[in-house]
Amino acid sequence: MSKHPETMPVVEIAGIGGPEQLRVASRPTPSPAAGEVLIRVAAAGVNRPDVMQRQGRHPPPPGASDIPGLEVAGEIVELGAGVGEWQLGDRVTALLPGGGYAGYAVAATSLCLPVPRGFSLIEAAALPETFFTVWTNLFERGRCAAGETVLIHGGTSGIGTTAIQLAHAWGARVFATAGTPDKARACERLGAERGIDYRTEDFVAVVQNATAGRGVDLILDMVAGSYVERNLEAAALEGRIVTISLLGGPRAQIDMSLILRKRLTLTGSTLRQRSVAQKAAIAAGLRASVWPLLDAGRVRPVIAATFPLAAAGAAQALMETSTHIGKIVLTVDPT
Repeated sequence: MSKHPETMPVVEIAGIGGPEQLRVASRPTPSPAAGEVLIRVAAAGVNRPDVMQRQGRHPPPPGASDIPGLEVAGEIVELGAGVGEWQLGDRVTALLPGGGYAGYAVAATSLCLPVPRGFSLIEAAALPETFFTVWTNLFERGRCAAGETVLIHGGTSGIGTTAIQLAHAWGARVFATAGTPDKARACERLGAERGIDYRTEDFVAVVQNATAGRGVDLILDMVAGSYVERNLEAAALEGRIVTISLLGGPRAQIDMSLILRKRLTLTGSTLRQRSVAQKAAIAAGLRASVWPLLDAGRVRPVIAATFPLAAAGAAQALMETSTHIGKIVLTVDPT
């Protein structure tokens, strides 16, 4: 018989609107189905899709919890039927389709990863959403390779700080855009050769000058909108442009001749709507190729701020300011 409580604290979305729509409530503690585990949550990451869900722009996929939260870290306290790869008491971090802003969360076993050596549970909770996203887009779709030049937009976001570190660890030459001179310098401390203040500098001109007019091999873009045309201009021959978010809007007017002349690849993807099997393949790639870097301390998440679960509204309000550098994490008392 399980020893965890019948109910747990959660943060619900009371209605579409601002951060004040997040409220603390009590829900029944979930039970894991076959192939799942129940995690006593110590920390939960805060991500842009959580904000968008609250705003009514990013609904959870069918069957997922309506509670926000796409990543957690904690201790396994119950095993579903057929679970053999994990044991009670294991410390894990997990990618979720929802339900992370809670005292307990269920996760598919294939989407759980061990807490890296020397990591706190707060640091571990900052890993899944960004590392899954960066791995599948920068490396699987974008084919980032040693010796290439890479431009990362939103360099001080959770995605950006992860992408800079991983691309640098792979031996790529990294450029990154950010919104202030201080943020540009923060990108450089993480491994970027040049942080670009997009408010005062033209990233196309900077990368063209830094590459003797060649351009960059790979661009990771979370802006879209007006950036799409400029990305085409910044790209080198055979360049790849991977779009992962639409902060600048979903529509763009582009010169298709640039794609033809440069033989460019323009692609993109989302993560939350993918099947467990598709996400599990990403998890396997991370465990094989990225987790050794985390265990060795060569790559580490940047934690901008932590908030208690009850202050989830304040955490999301901070995210909406875009003044932070790195990840925002909620700390959770499951009782």
